[in-house]
Amino acid sequence: MDGFLYSVVFFVIALGLLIAIHEFGHYWVARKAGVKVLRFSIGFGKPIWQRTGKTDGTEYVLAAIPLGGYVKMLDEREGPVDEAEVHRAFNRKPLSSRVAVVAAGPLFNFAFAIIAYALIFMLGVPGLKPLVGDVISETPFARAGLQTGDEIISVDGEKTPTLEAMRLSLVGSVMKGGQVELGVRHEDQSEAVLVMDVSETPVDAIQENFLQYLGMTPLRPILPAVIGDLQADGAAVAAGFQHGDVIVRVDGQPMNDWVKWAEYVRGKPEQEIIVGIERNGAELDIRVTPARVEVQDAVIGRVGASPLVPDGLFEAYRAIQQYSLLAAIPAAISKTWDMSILTLRMMWKMLSGQASLENLSGPISIAQYAGQTAQIGIVPFLSFLAIVSVSLGVLNLLPVPILDGGHLLYYLVEFFKGSPVSEETQIIGQKIGVVMIGALMFMALFNDINRLIG
Repeated sequence: MDGFLYSVVFFVIALGLLIAIHEFGHYWVARKAGVKVLRFSIGFGKPIWQRTGKTDGTEYVLAAIPLGGYVKMLDEREGPVDEAEVHRAFNRKPLSSRVAVVAAGPLFNFAFAIIAYALIFMLGVPGLKPLVGDVISETPFARAGLQTGDEIISVDGEKTPTLEAMRLSLVGSVMKGGQVELGVRHEDQSEAVLVMDVSETPVDAIQENFLQYLGMTPLRPILPAVIGDLQADGAAVAAGFQHGDVIVRVDGQPMNDWVKWAEYVRGKPEQEIIVGIERNGAELDIRVTPARVEVQDAVIGRVGASPLVPDGLFEAYRAIQQYSLLAAIPAAISKTWDMSILTLRMMWKMLSGQASLENLSGPISIAQYAGQTAQIGIVPFLSFLAIVSVSLGVLNLLPVPILDGGHLLYYLVEFFKGSPVSEETQIIGQKIGVVMIGALMFMALFNDINRLIG
């Protein structure tokens, strides 16, 4: 299955699952509250599958456009209701019941995220240890006193067993602004707490090069420049390279790092390179001309060789974030809360102009993430689902008419006012909500297209 098909298939699976969970929250609580549910639909448009429940009379539908869903309930505001079923109409239920039904959708999204994170923590999240490589002078990390070889074991009191956990914790701290407390273990195993000032770090710095912006590169093992597998029709085989050859020089310059060797080759398409190697205790020079290969918008050189990875090379750098069942549940609740707050902060930063609207992602980007994480494995895909589920929960709780949060806002007004918000006001609110959500979706899709073009 190619990348595009992976993206489409797992986008539909992910979105369908999360929408079903959200709408099931509304459906389940409505049934418990005694409301008659007329239709439970996943997707919009023409139904591709439907059936009617024998006992409840609810129509269950899978529709052609998987970009949403809805639960239609019996309601006098939407048409005449038989006198015998008036007591089952949504609008006749007490305010507490209506609040519960509306809030249930987002709450089920948060509950799913908690379950997903608990599974992730029990399965274990593999990663690299948050070890410090180069520290760039005159940067927040350098001013805090971080040194090469240090391990960042906590951020603002939160343990960071992996590099990704540390990065996510730092993102949250930068969103808050001010100062960050870094728990650090030095190479001599002594521990200290360093204070890093991030008050002047812009939110837009939270990108792929975030850590470098703050002033560090992660410490990674040096992969020796030793030839492993060879491509049969590659330039390396044609030049005479063999498995186990140790690269010691390239064009007269010392070389012992596979990454640097690979970068050198990439920059020399169709240009002869003189490579000094060691084979069976003897040294010899081999002339090789990397093939010209087009990758996206760039032209690189390639010789058709992969590295020989020594046993145990990465063991000292690997870490795993894993919990027992009893520990995973509170950790998952804390993680869901942190991601919810982080999502809200990012939304506020974009709304107030402190962060660029380019941070918005639309369906194309989400589809790409779905396909990429599914190809990597179950833990990354579950993590993707949890993040999107949290985003859906937070988004739906915003006080915007047509969203669940908008309805909850109306109910809040009703609570203090003593009577429901007028239908005219709700209609005006719906129109405003449609414009707001439409503009948001347009901007997200515009960003997606820009990313594709870029």
